[in-house]
Amino acid sequence: MDHLWSPWRYQYVTSHASAADSQSAQQSCFFCVKAQFYSEQADFVLFRGQFSYGLLNIYPYTNGHLMIAPYEHVASLSACSEDACHEIMRFARLAEANLQAIYHCDGLNLGFNIGSVAGAGVAGHIHLHVLPRWNGDANFMTVIGETRIHPEALQVTYEKLRAASWLLPSGQ
Repeated sequence: MDHLWSPWRYQYVTSHASAADSQSAQQSCFFCVKAQFYSEQADFVLFRGQFSYGLLNIYPYTNGHLMIAPYEHVASLSACSEDACHEIMRFARLAEANLQAIYHCDGLNLGFNIGSVAGAGVAGHIHLHVLPRWNGDANFMTVIGETRIHPEALQVTYEKLRAASWLLPSGQ
């Protein structure tokens, strides 16, 4: 692999103001909109805590793909409050247990994509993806056909996960 050293470009690539910092970005952020307690079922909101909440990904990689987001509109973990970070991780532990119990998955992926270059679809509002994985779920349809097959409707997934226990035991 060839490398082209161009240090003068750094100023250019870092000079653009981030859309995540603007007020209009927060107003159009679907995580902020869904945080406002509209329709839990229509918004596929699974649970709510004091500092964060969980919802289904409506463009899932697999059945059961959910996200946990803080109520505060922040673009990075370092900008997120300690309380929200702790609650997100407590919910991640519950999501792991609930997804394993409901879907009997072989494993799970948990991850933050911070910044658009890291794959964040909503770069201005951090969120933790939690998705079950099974042996063979990345088959030829995904790899060759660039198509994902979901054998379960979002509403069915929502009903299964909404019925799970999302209560946070005190002290955890």
